[in-house]
Amino acid sequence: MRIISINLNGIRSAASKGFYDWLDKQNADLVCMQELKAQAANMTPQMLQPAGYFGYFHYAEKKGYSGVGIYSKRPADKVIEGLGYADIDAEGRYLEAQFGNLSVISLYLPSGSSGPERQAIKFSVMDRFYVHLANLQASGREVLICGDWNIAHQQTDLKNWRGNQKNSGFLPEERAWFGQMLSEQGWVDVYRRLQPDATDACYTWWSNRGQAWANNVGWRIDYQIATAALASTAISSCIYKDQRFSDHAPLIIDYAD
Repeated sequence: MRIISINLNGIRSAASKGFYDWLDKQNADLVCMQELKAQAANMTPQMLQPAGYFGYFHYAEKKGYSGVGIYSKRPADKVIEGLGYADIDAEGRYLEAQFGNLSVISLYLPSGSSGPERQAIKFSVMDRFYVHLANLQASGREVLICGDWNIAHQQTDLKNWRGNQKNSGFLPEERAWFGQMLSEQGWVDVYRRLQPDATDACYTWWSNRGQAWANNVGWRIDYQIATAALASTAISSCIYKDQRFSDHAPLIIDYAD
């Protein structure tokens, strides 16, 4: 089972850069997308349902903003849009597709980089999502959460960790929250399970400022986080960098069937 997670930074922009031609060659079973920056009226037939896939989406109310989606090779048994909090759901940040006892989630946690107000919103979302994570663990389902978490967990997850300790995405509180999710709730960072020592090769996002991409001054903020049993079936991982569809790179992980 091949699962891809990718922040598209605009599905229309990614399509114009060859995303769907690339996707057609990946033989992915599931594709989790974030930051669609589109509403239903903006979506082409290809975006709604690429050849061989069923498409599911949770759009943001604000035009050209946020939004998440999932493509799957087989139809979902159930789809859940949103977390049940009006402020979070208005931004289109959570989509869950259920297949038997498996839940696959496309997640886009907020960024707090624009200022204190958005950072406060980010912390509020994190607090409420932490409770939801515990409920998912208690459900007895196998769960995979793919997405842009907007948090670099460890020093090895970004190039300039020393200079970013007071910046959103690498704040001590954010890192502690992420670590607590793993250690106390039992979630597994699947890429790190497969690539425990990866440093410069692990980045999934590069700022558009300066020469971040050219110099590989990146961050690892895109993850596949799984329940332990599911994580144990992961066999290989890849961060695809040969083509650029957005400022993020696709995270590809293969799981044993």
